[in-house]
Amino acid sequence: MAPPKSVYKYCRECNNLLYPKADVHRRILLRACRNCQYEEEADAALVYRNDLLTITKEQPGVIQDIETDPTLPRRSEVPCPHCHHPEAVFYQDQSKRHETRMTVFLVCTSCKKIFTDPRVGSVVRPAGA
Repeated sequence: MAPPKSVYKYCRECNNLLYPKADVHRRILLRACRNCQYEEEADAALVYRNDLLTITKEQPGVIQDIETDPTLPRRSEVPCPHCHHPEAVFYQDQSKRHETRMTVFLVCTSCKKIFTDPRVGSVVRPAGA
């Protein structure tokens, strides 16, 4: 079942947007116009829904010809798991969630397959550190 959606409602008197307003005495949700005195009882108790975690795993964006982009950094130390080509371009996951760690996606410059660095789970220290 799909989650209920919030729908914009408009004033019947002046056609302006109706905003949520709580009637604390009657304990109901109203929609009220900010320009005139019009109010109506809300048909649903949902005011706003911001569901950030509908996708549980980071997903790479669909980007055409990303492997030919000259502005993206390239790596040669992580071979492609599909064709074993040594070079790939990489970019960061664009999600802004605090619950998950940053994900770096690599795109093989030969076969154009998207993959992640298998060494990410372990700490990789630079030489001499």
